[in-house]
Amino acid sequence: MEVLHIKNYEKTGVLSIRNLRLPTDDQLKKGVAIIECVQEIPCNPCVAVCPVNVISMEGINDLPKVDFNKCTSCRQCVGICPGLAIFVVKVKEEKALITLPYEFLPIPKVGDIVTALDREGNSKGDAKVVKVNQKEKTIVITIEVSKDLAMKVRNIRV
Repeated sequence: MEVLHIKNYEKTGVLSIRNLRLPTDDQLKKGVAIIECVQEIPCNPCVAVCPVNVISMEGINDLPKVDFNKCTSCRQCVGICPGLAIFVVKVKEEKALITLPYEFLPIPKVGDIVTALDREGNSKGDAKVVKVNQKEKTIVITIEVSKDLAMKVRNIRV
């Protein structure tokens, strides 16, 4: 199934959620890093930056895995990933907080209302920017959307 998924991804350029390793609803309530990486290449900055060692790889070319039970949702892995493939998702009540990498201009500000986009770039409605971190090369933005969009939204348009 993994090989079929990667071939489909290579054809369409769009990752399918059906083939991702996903956290449980309880894990989403505390917030966890979700890695949407499909590139089996020598890359491990997410493993190196994790302060609690919950991201692991069997070998340098393997896909990283997160121990959802131990993840503290610190967000350090989001900005370090050169593939922009890591997101932190936290669901609380009827809202979801999604932390995502962002490398476009203009840079939104806290309080801005932006357009939430799915993996294909389709609009999924409005999102409120609740945090902007510009400390790293890749800007890391946290948005608030409705709970049902937690596993769908993966980018924004300002």
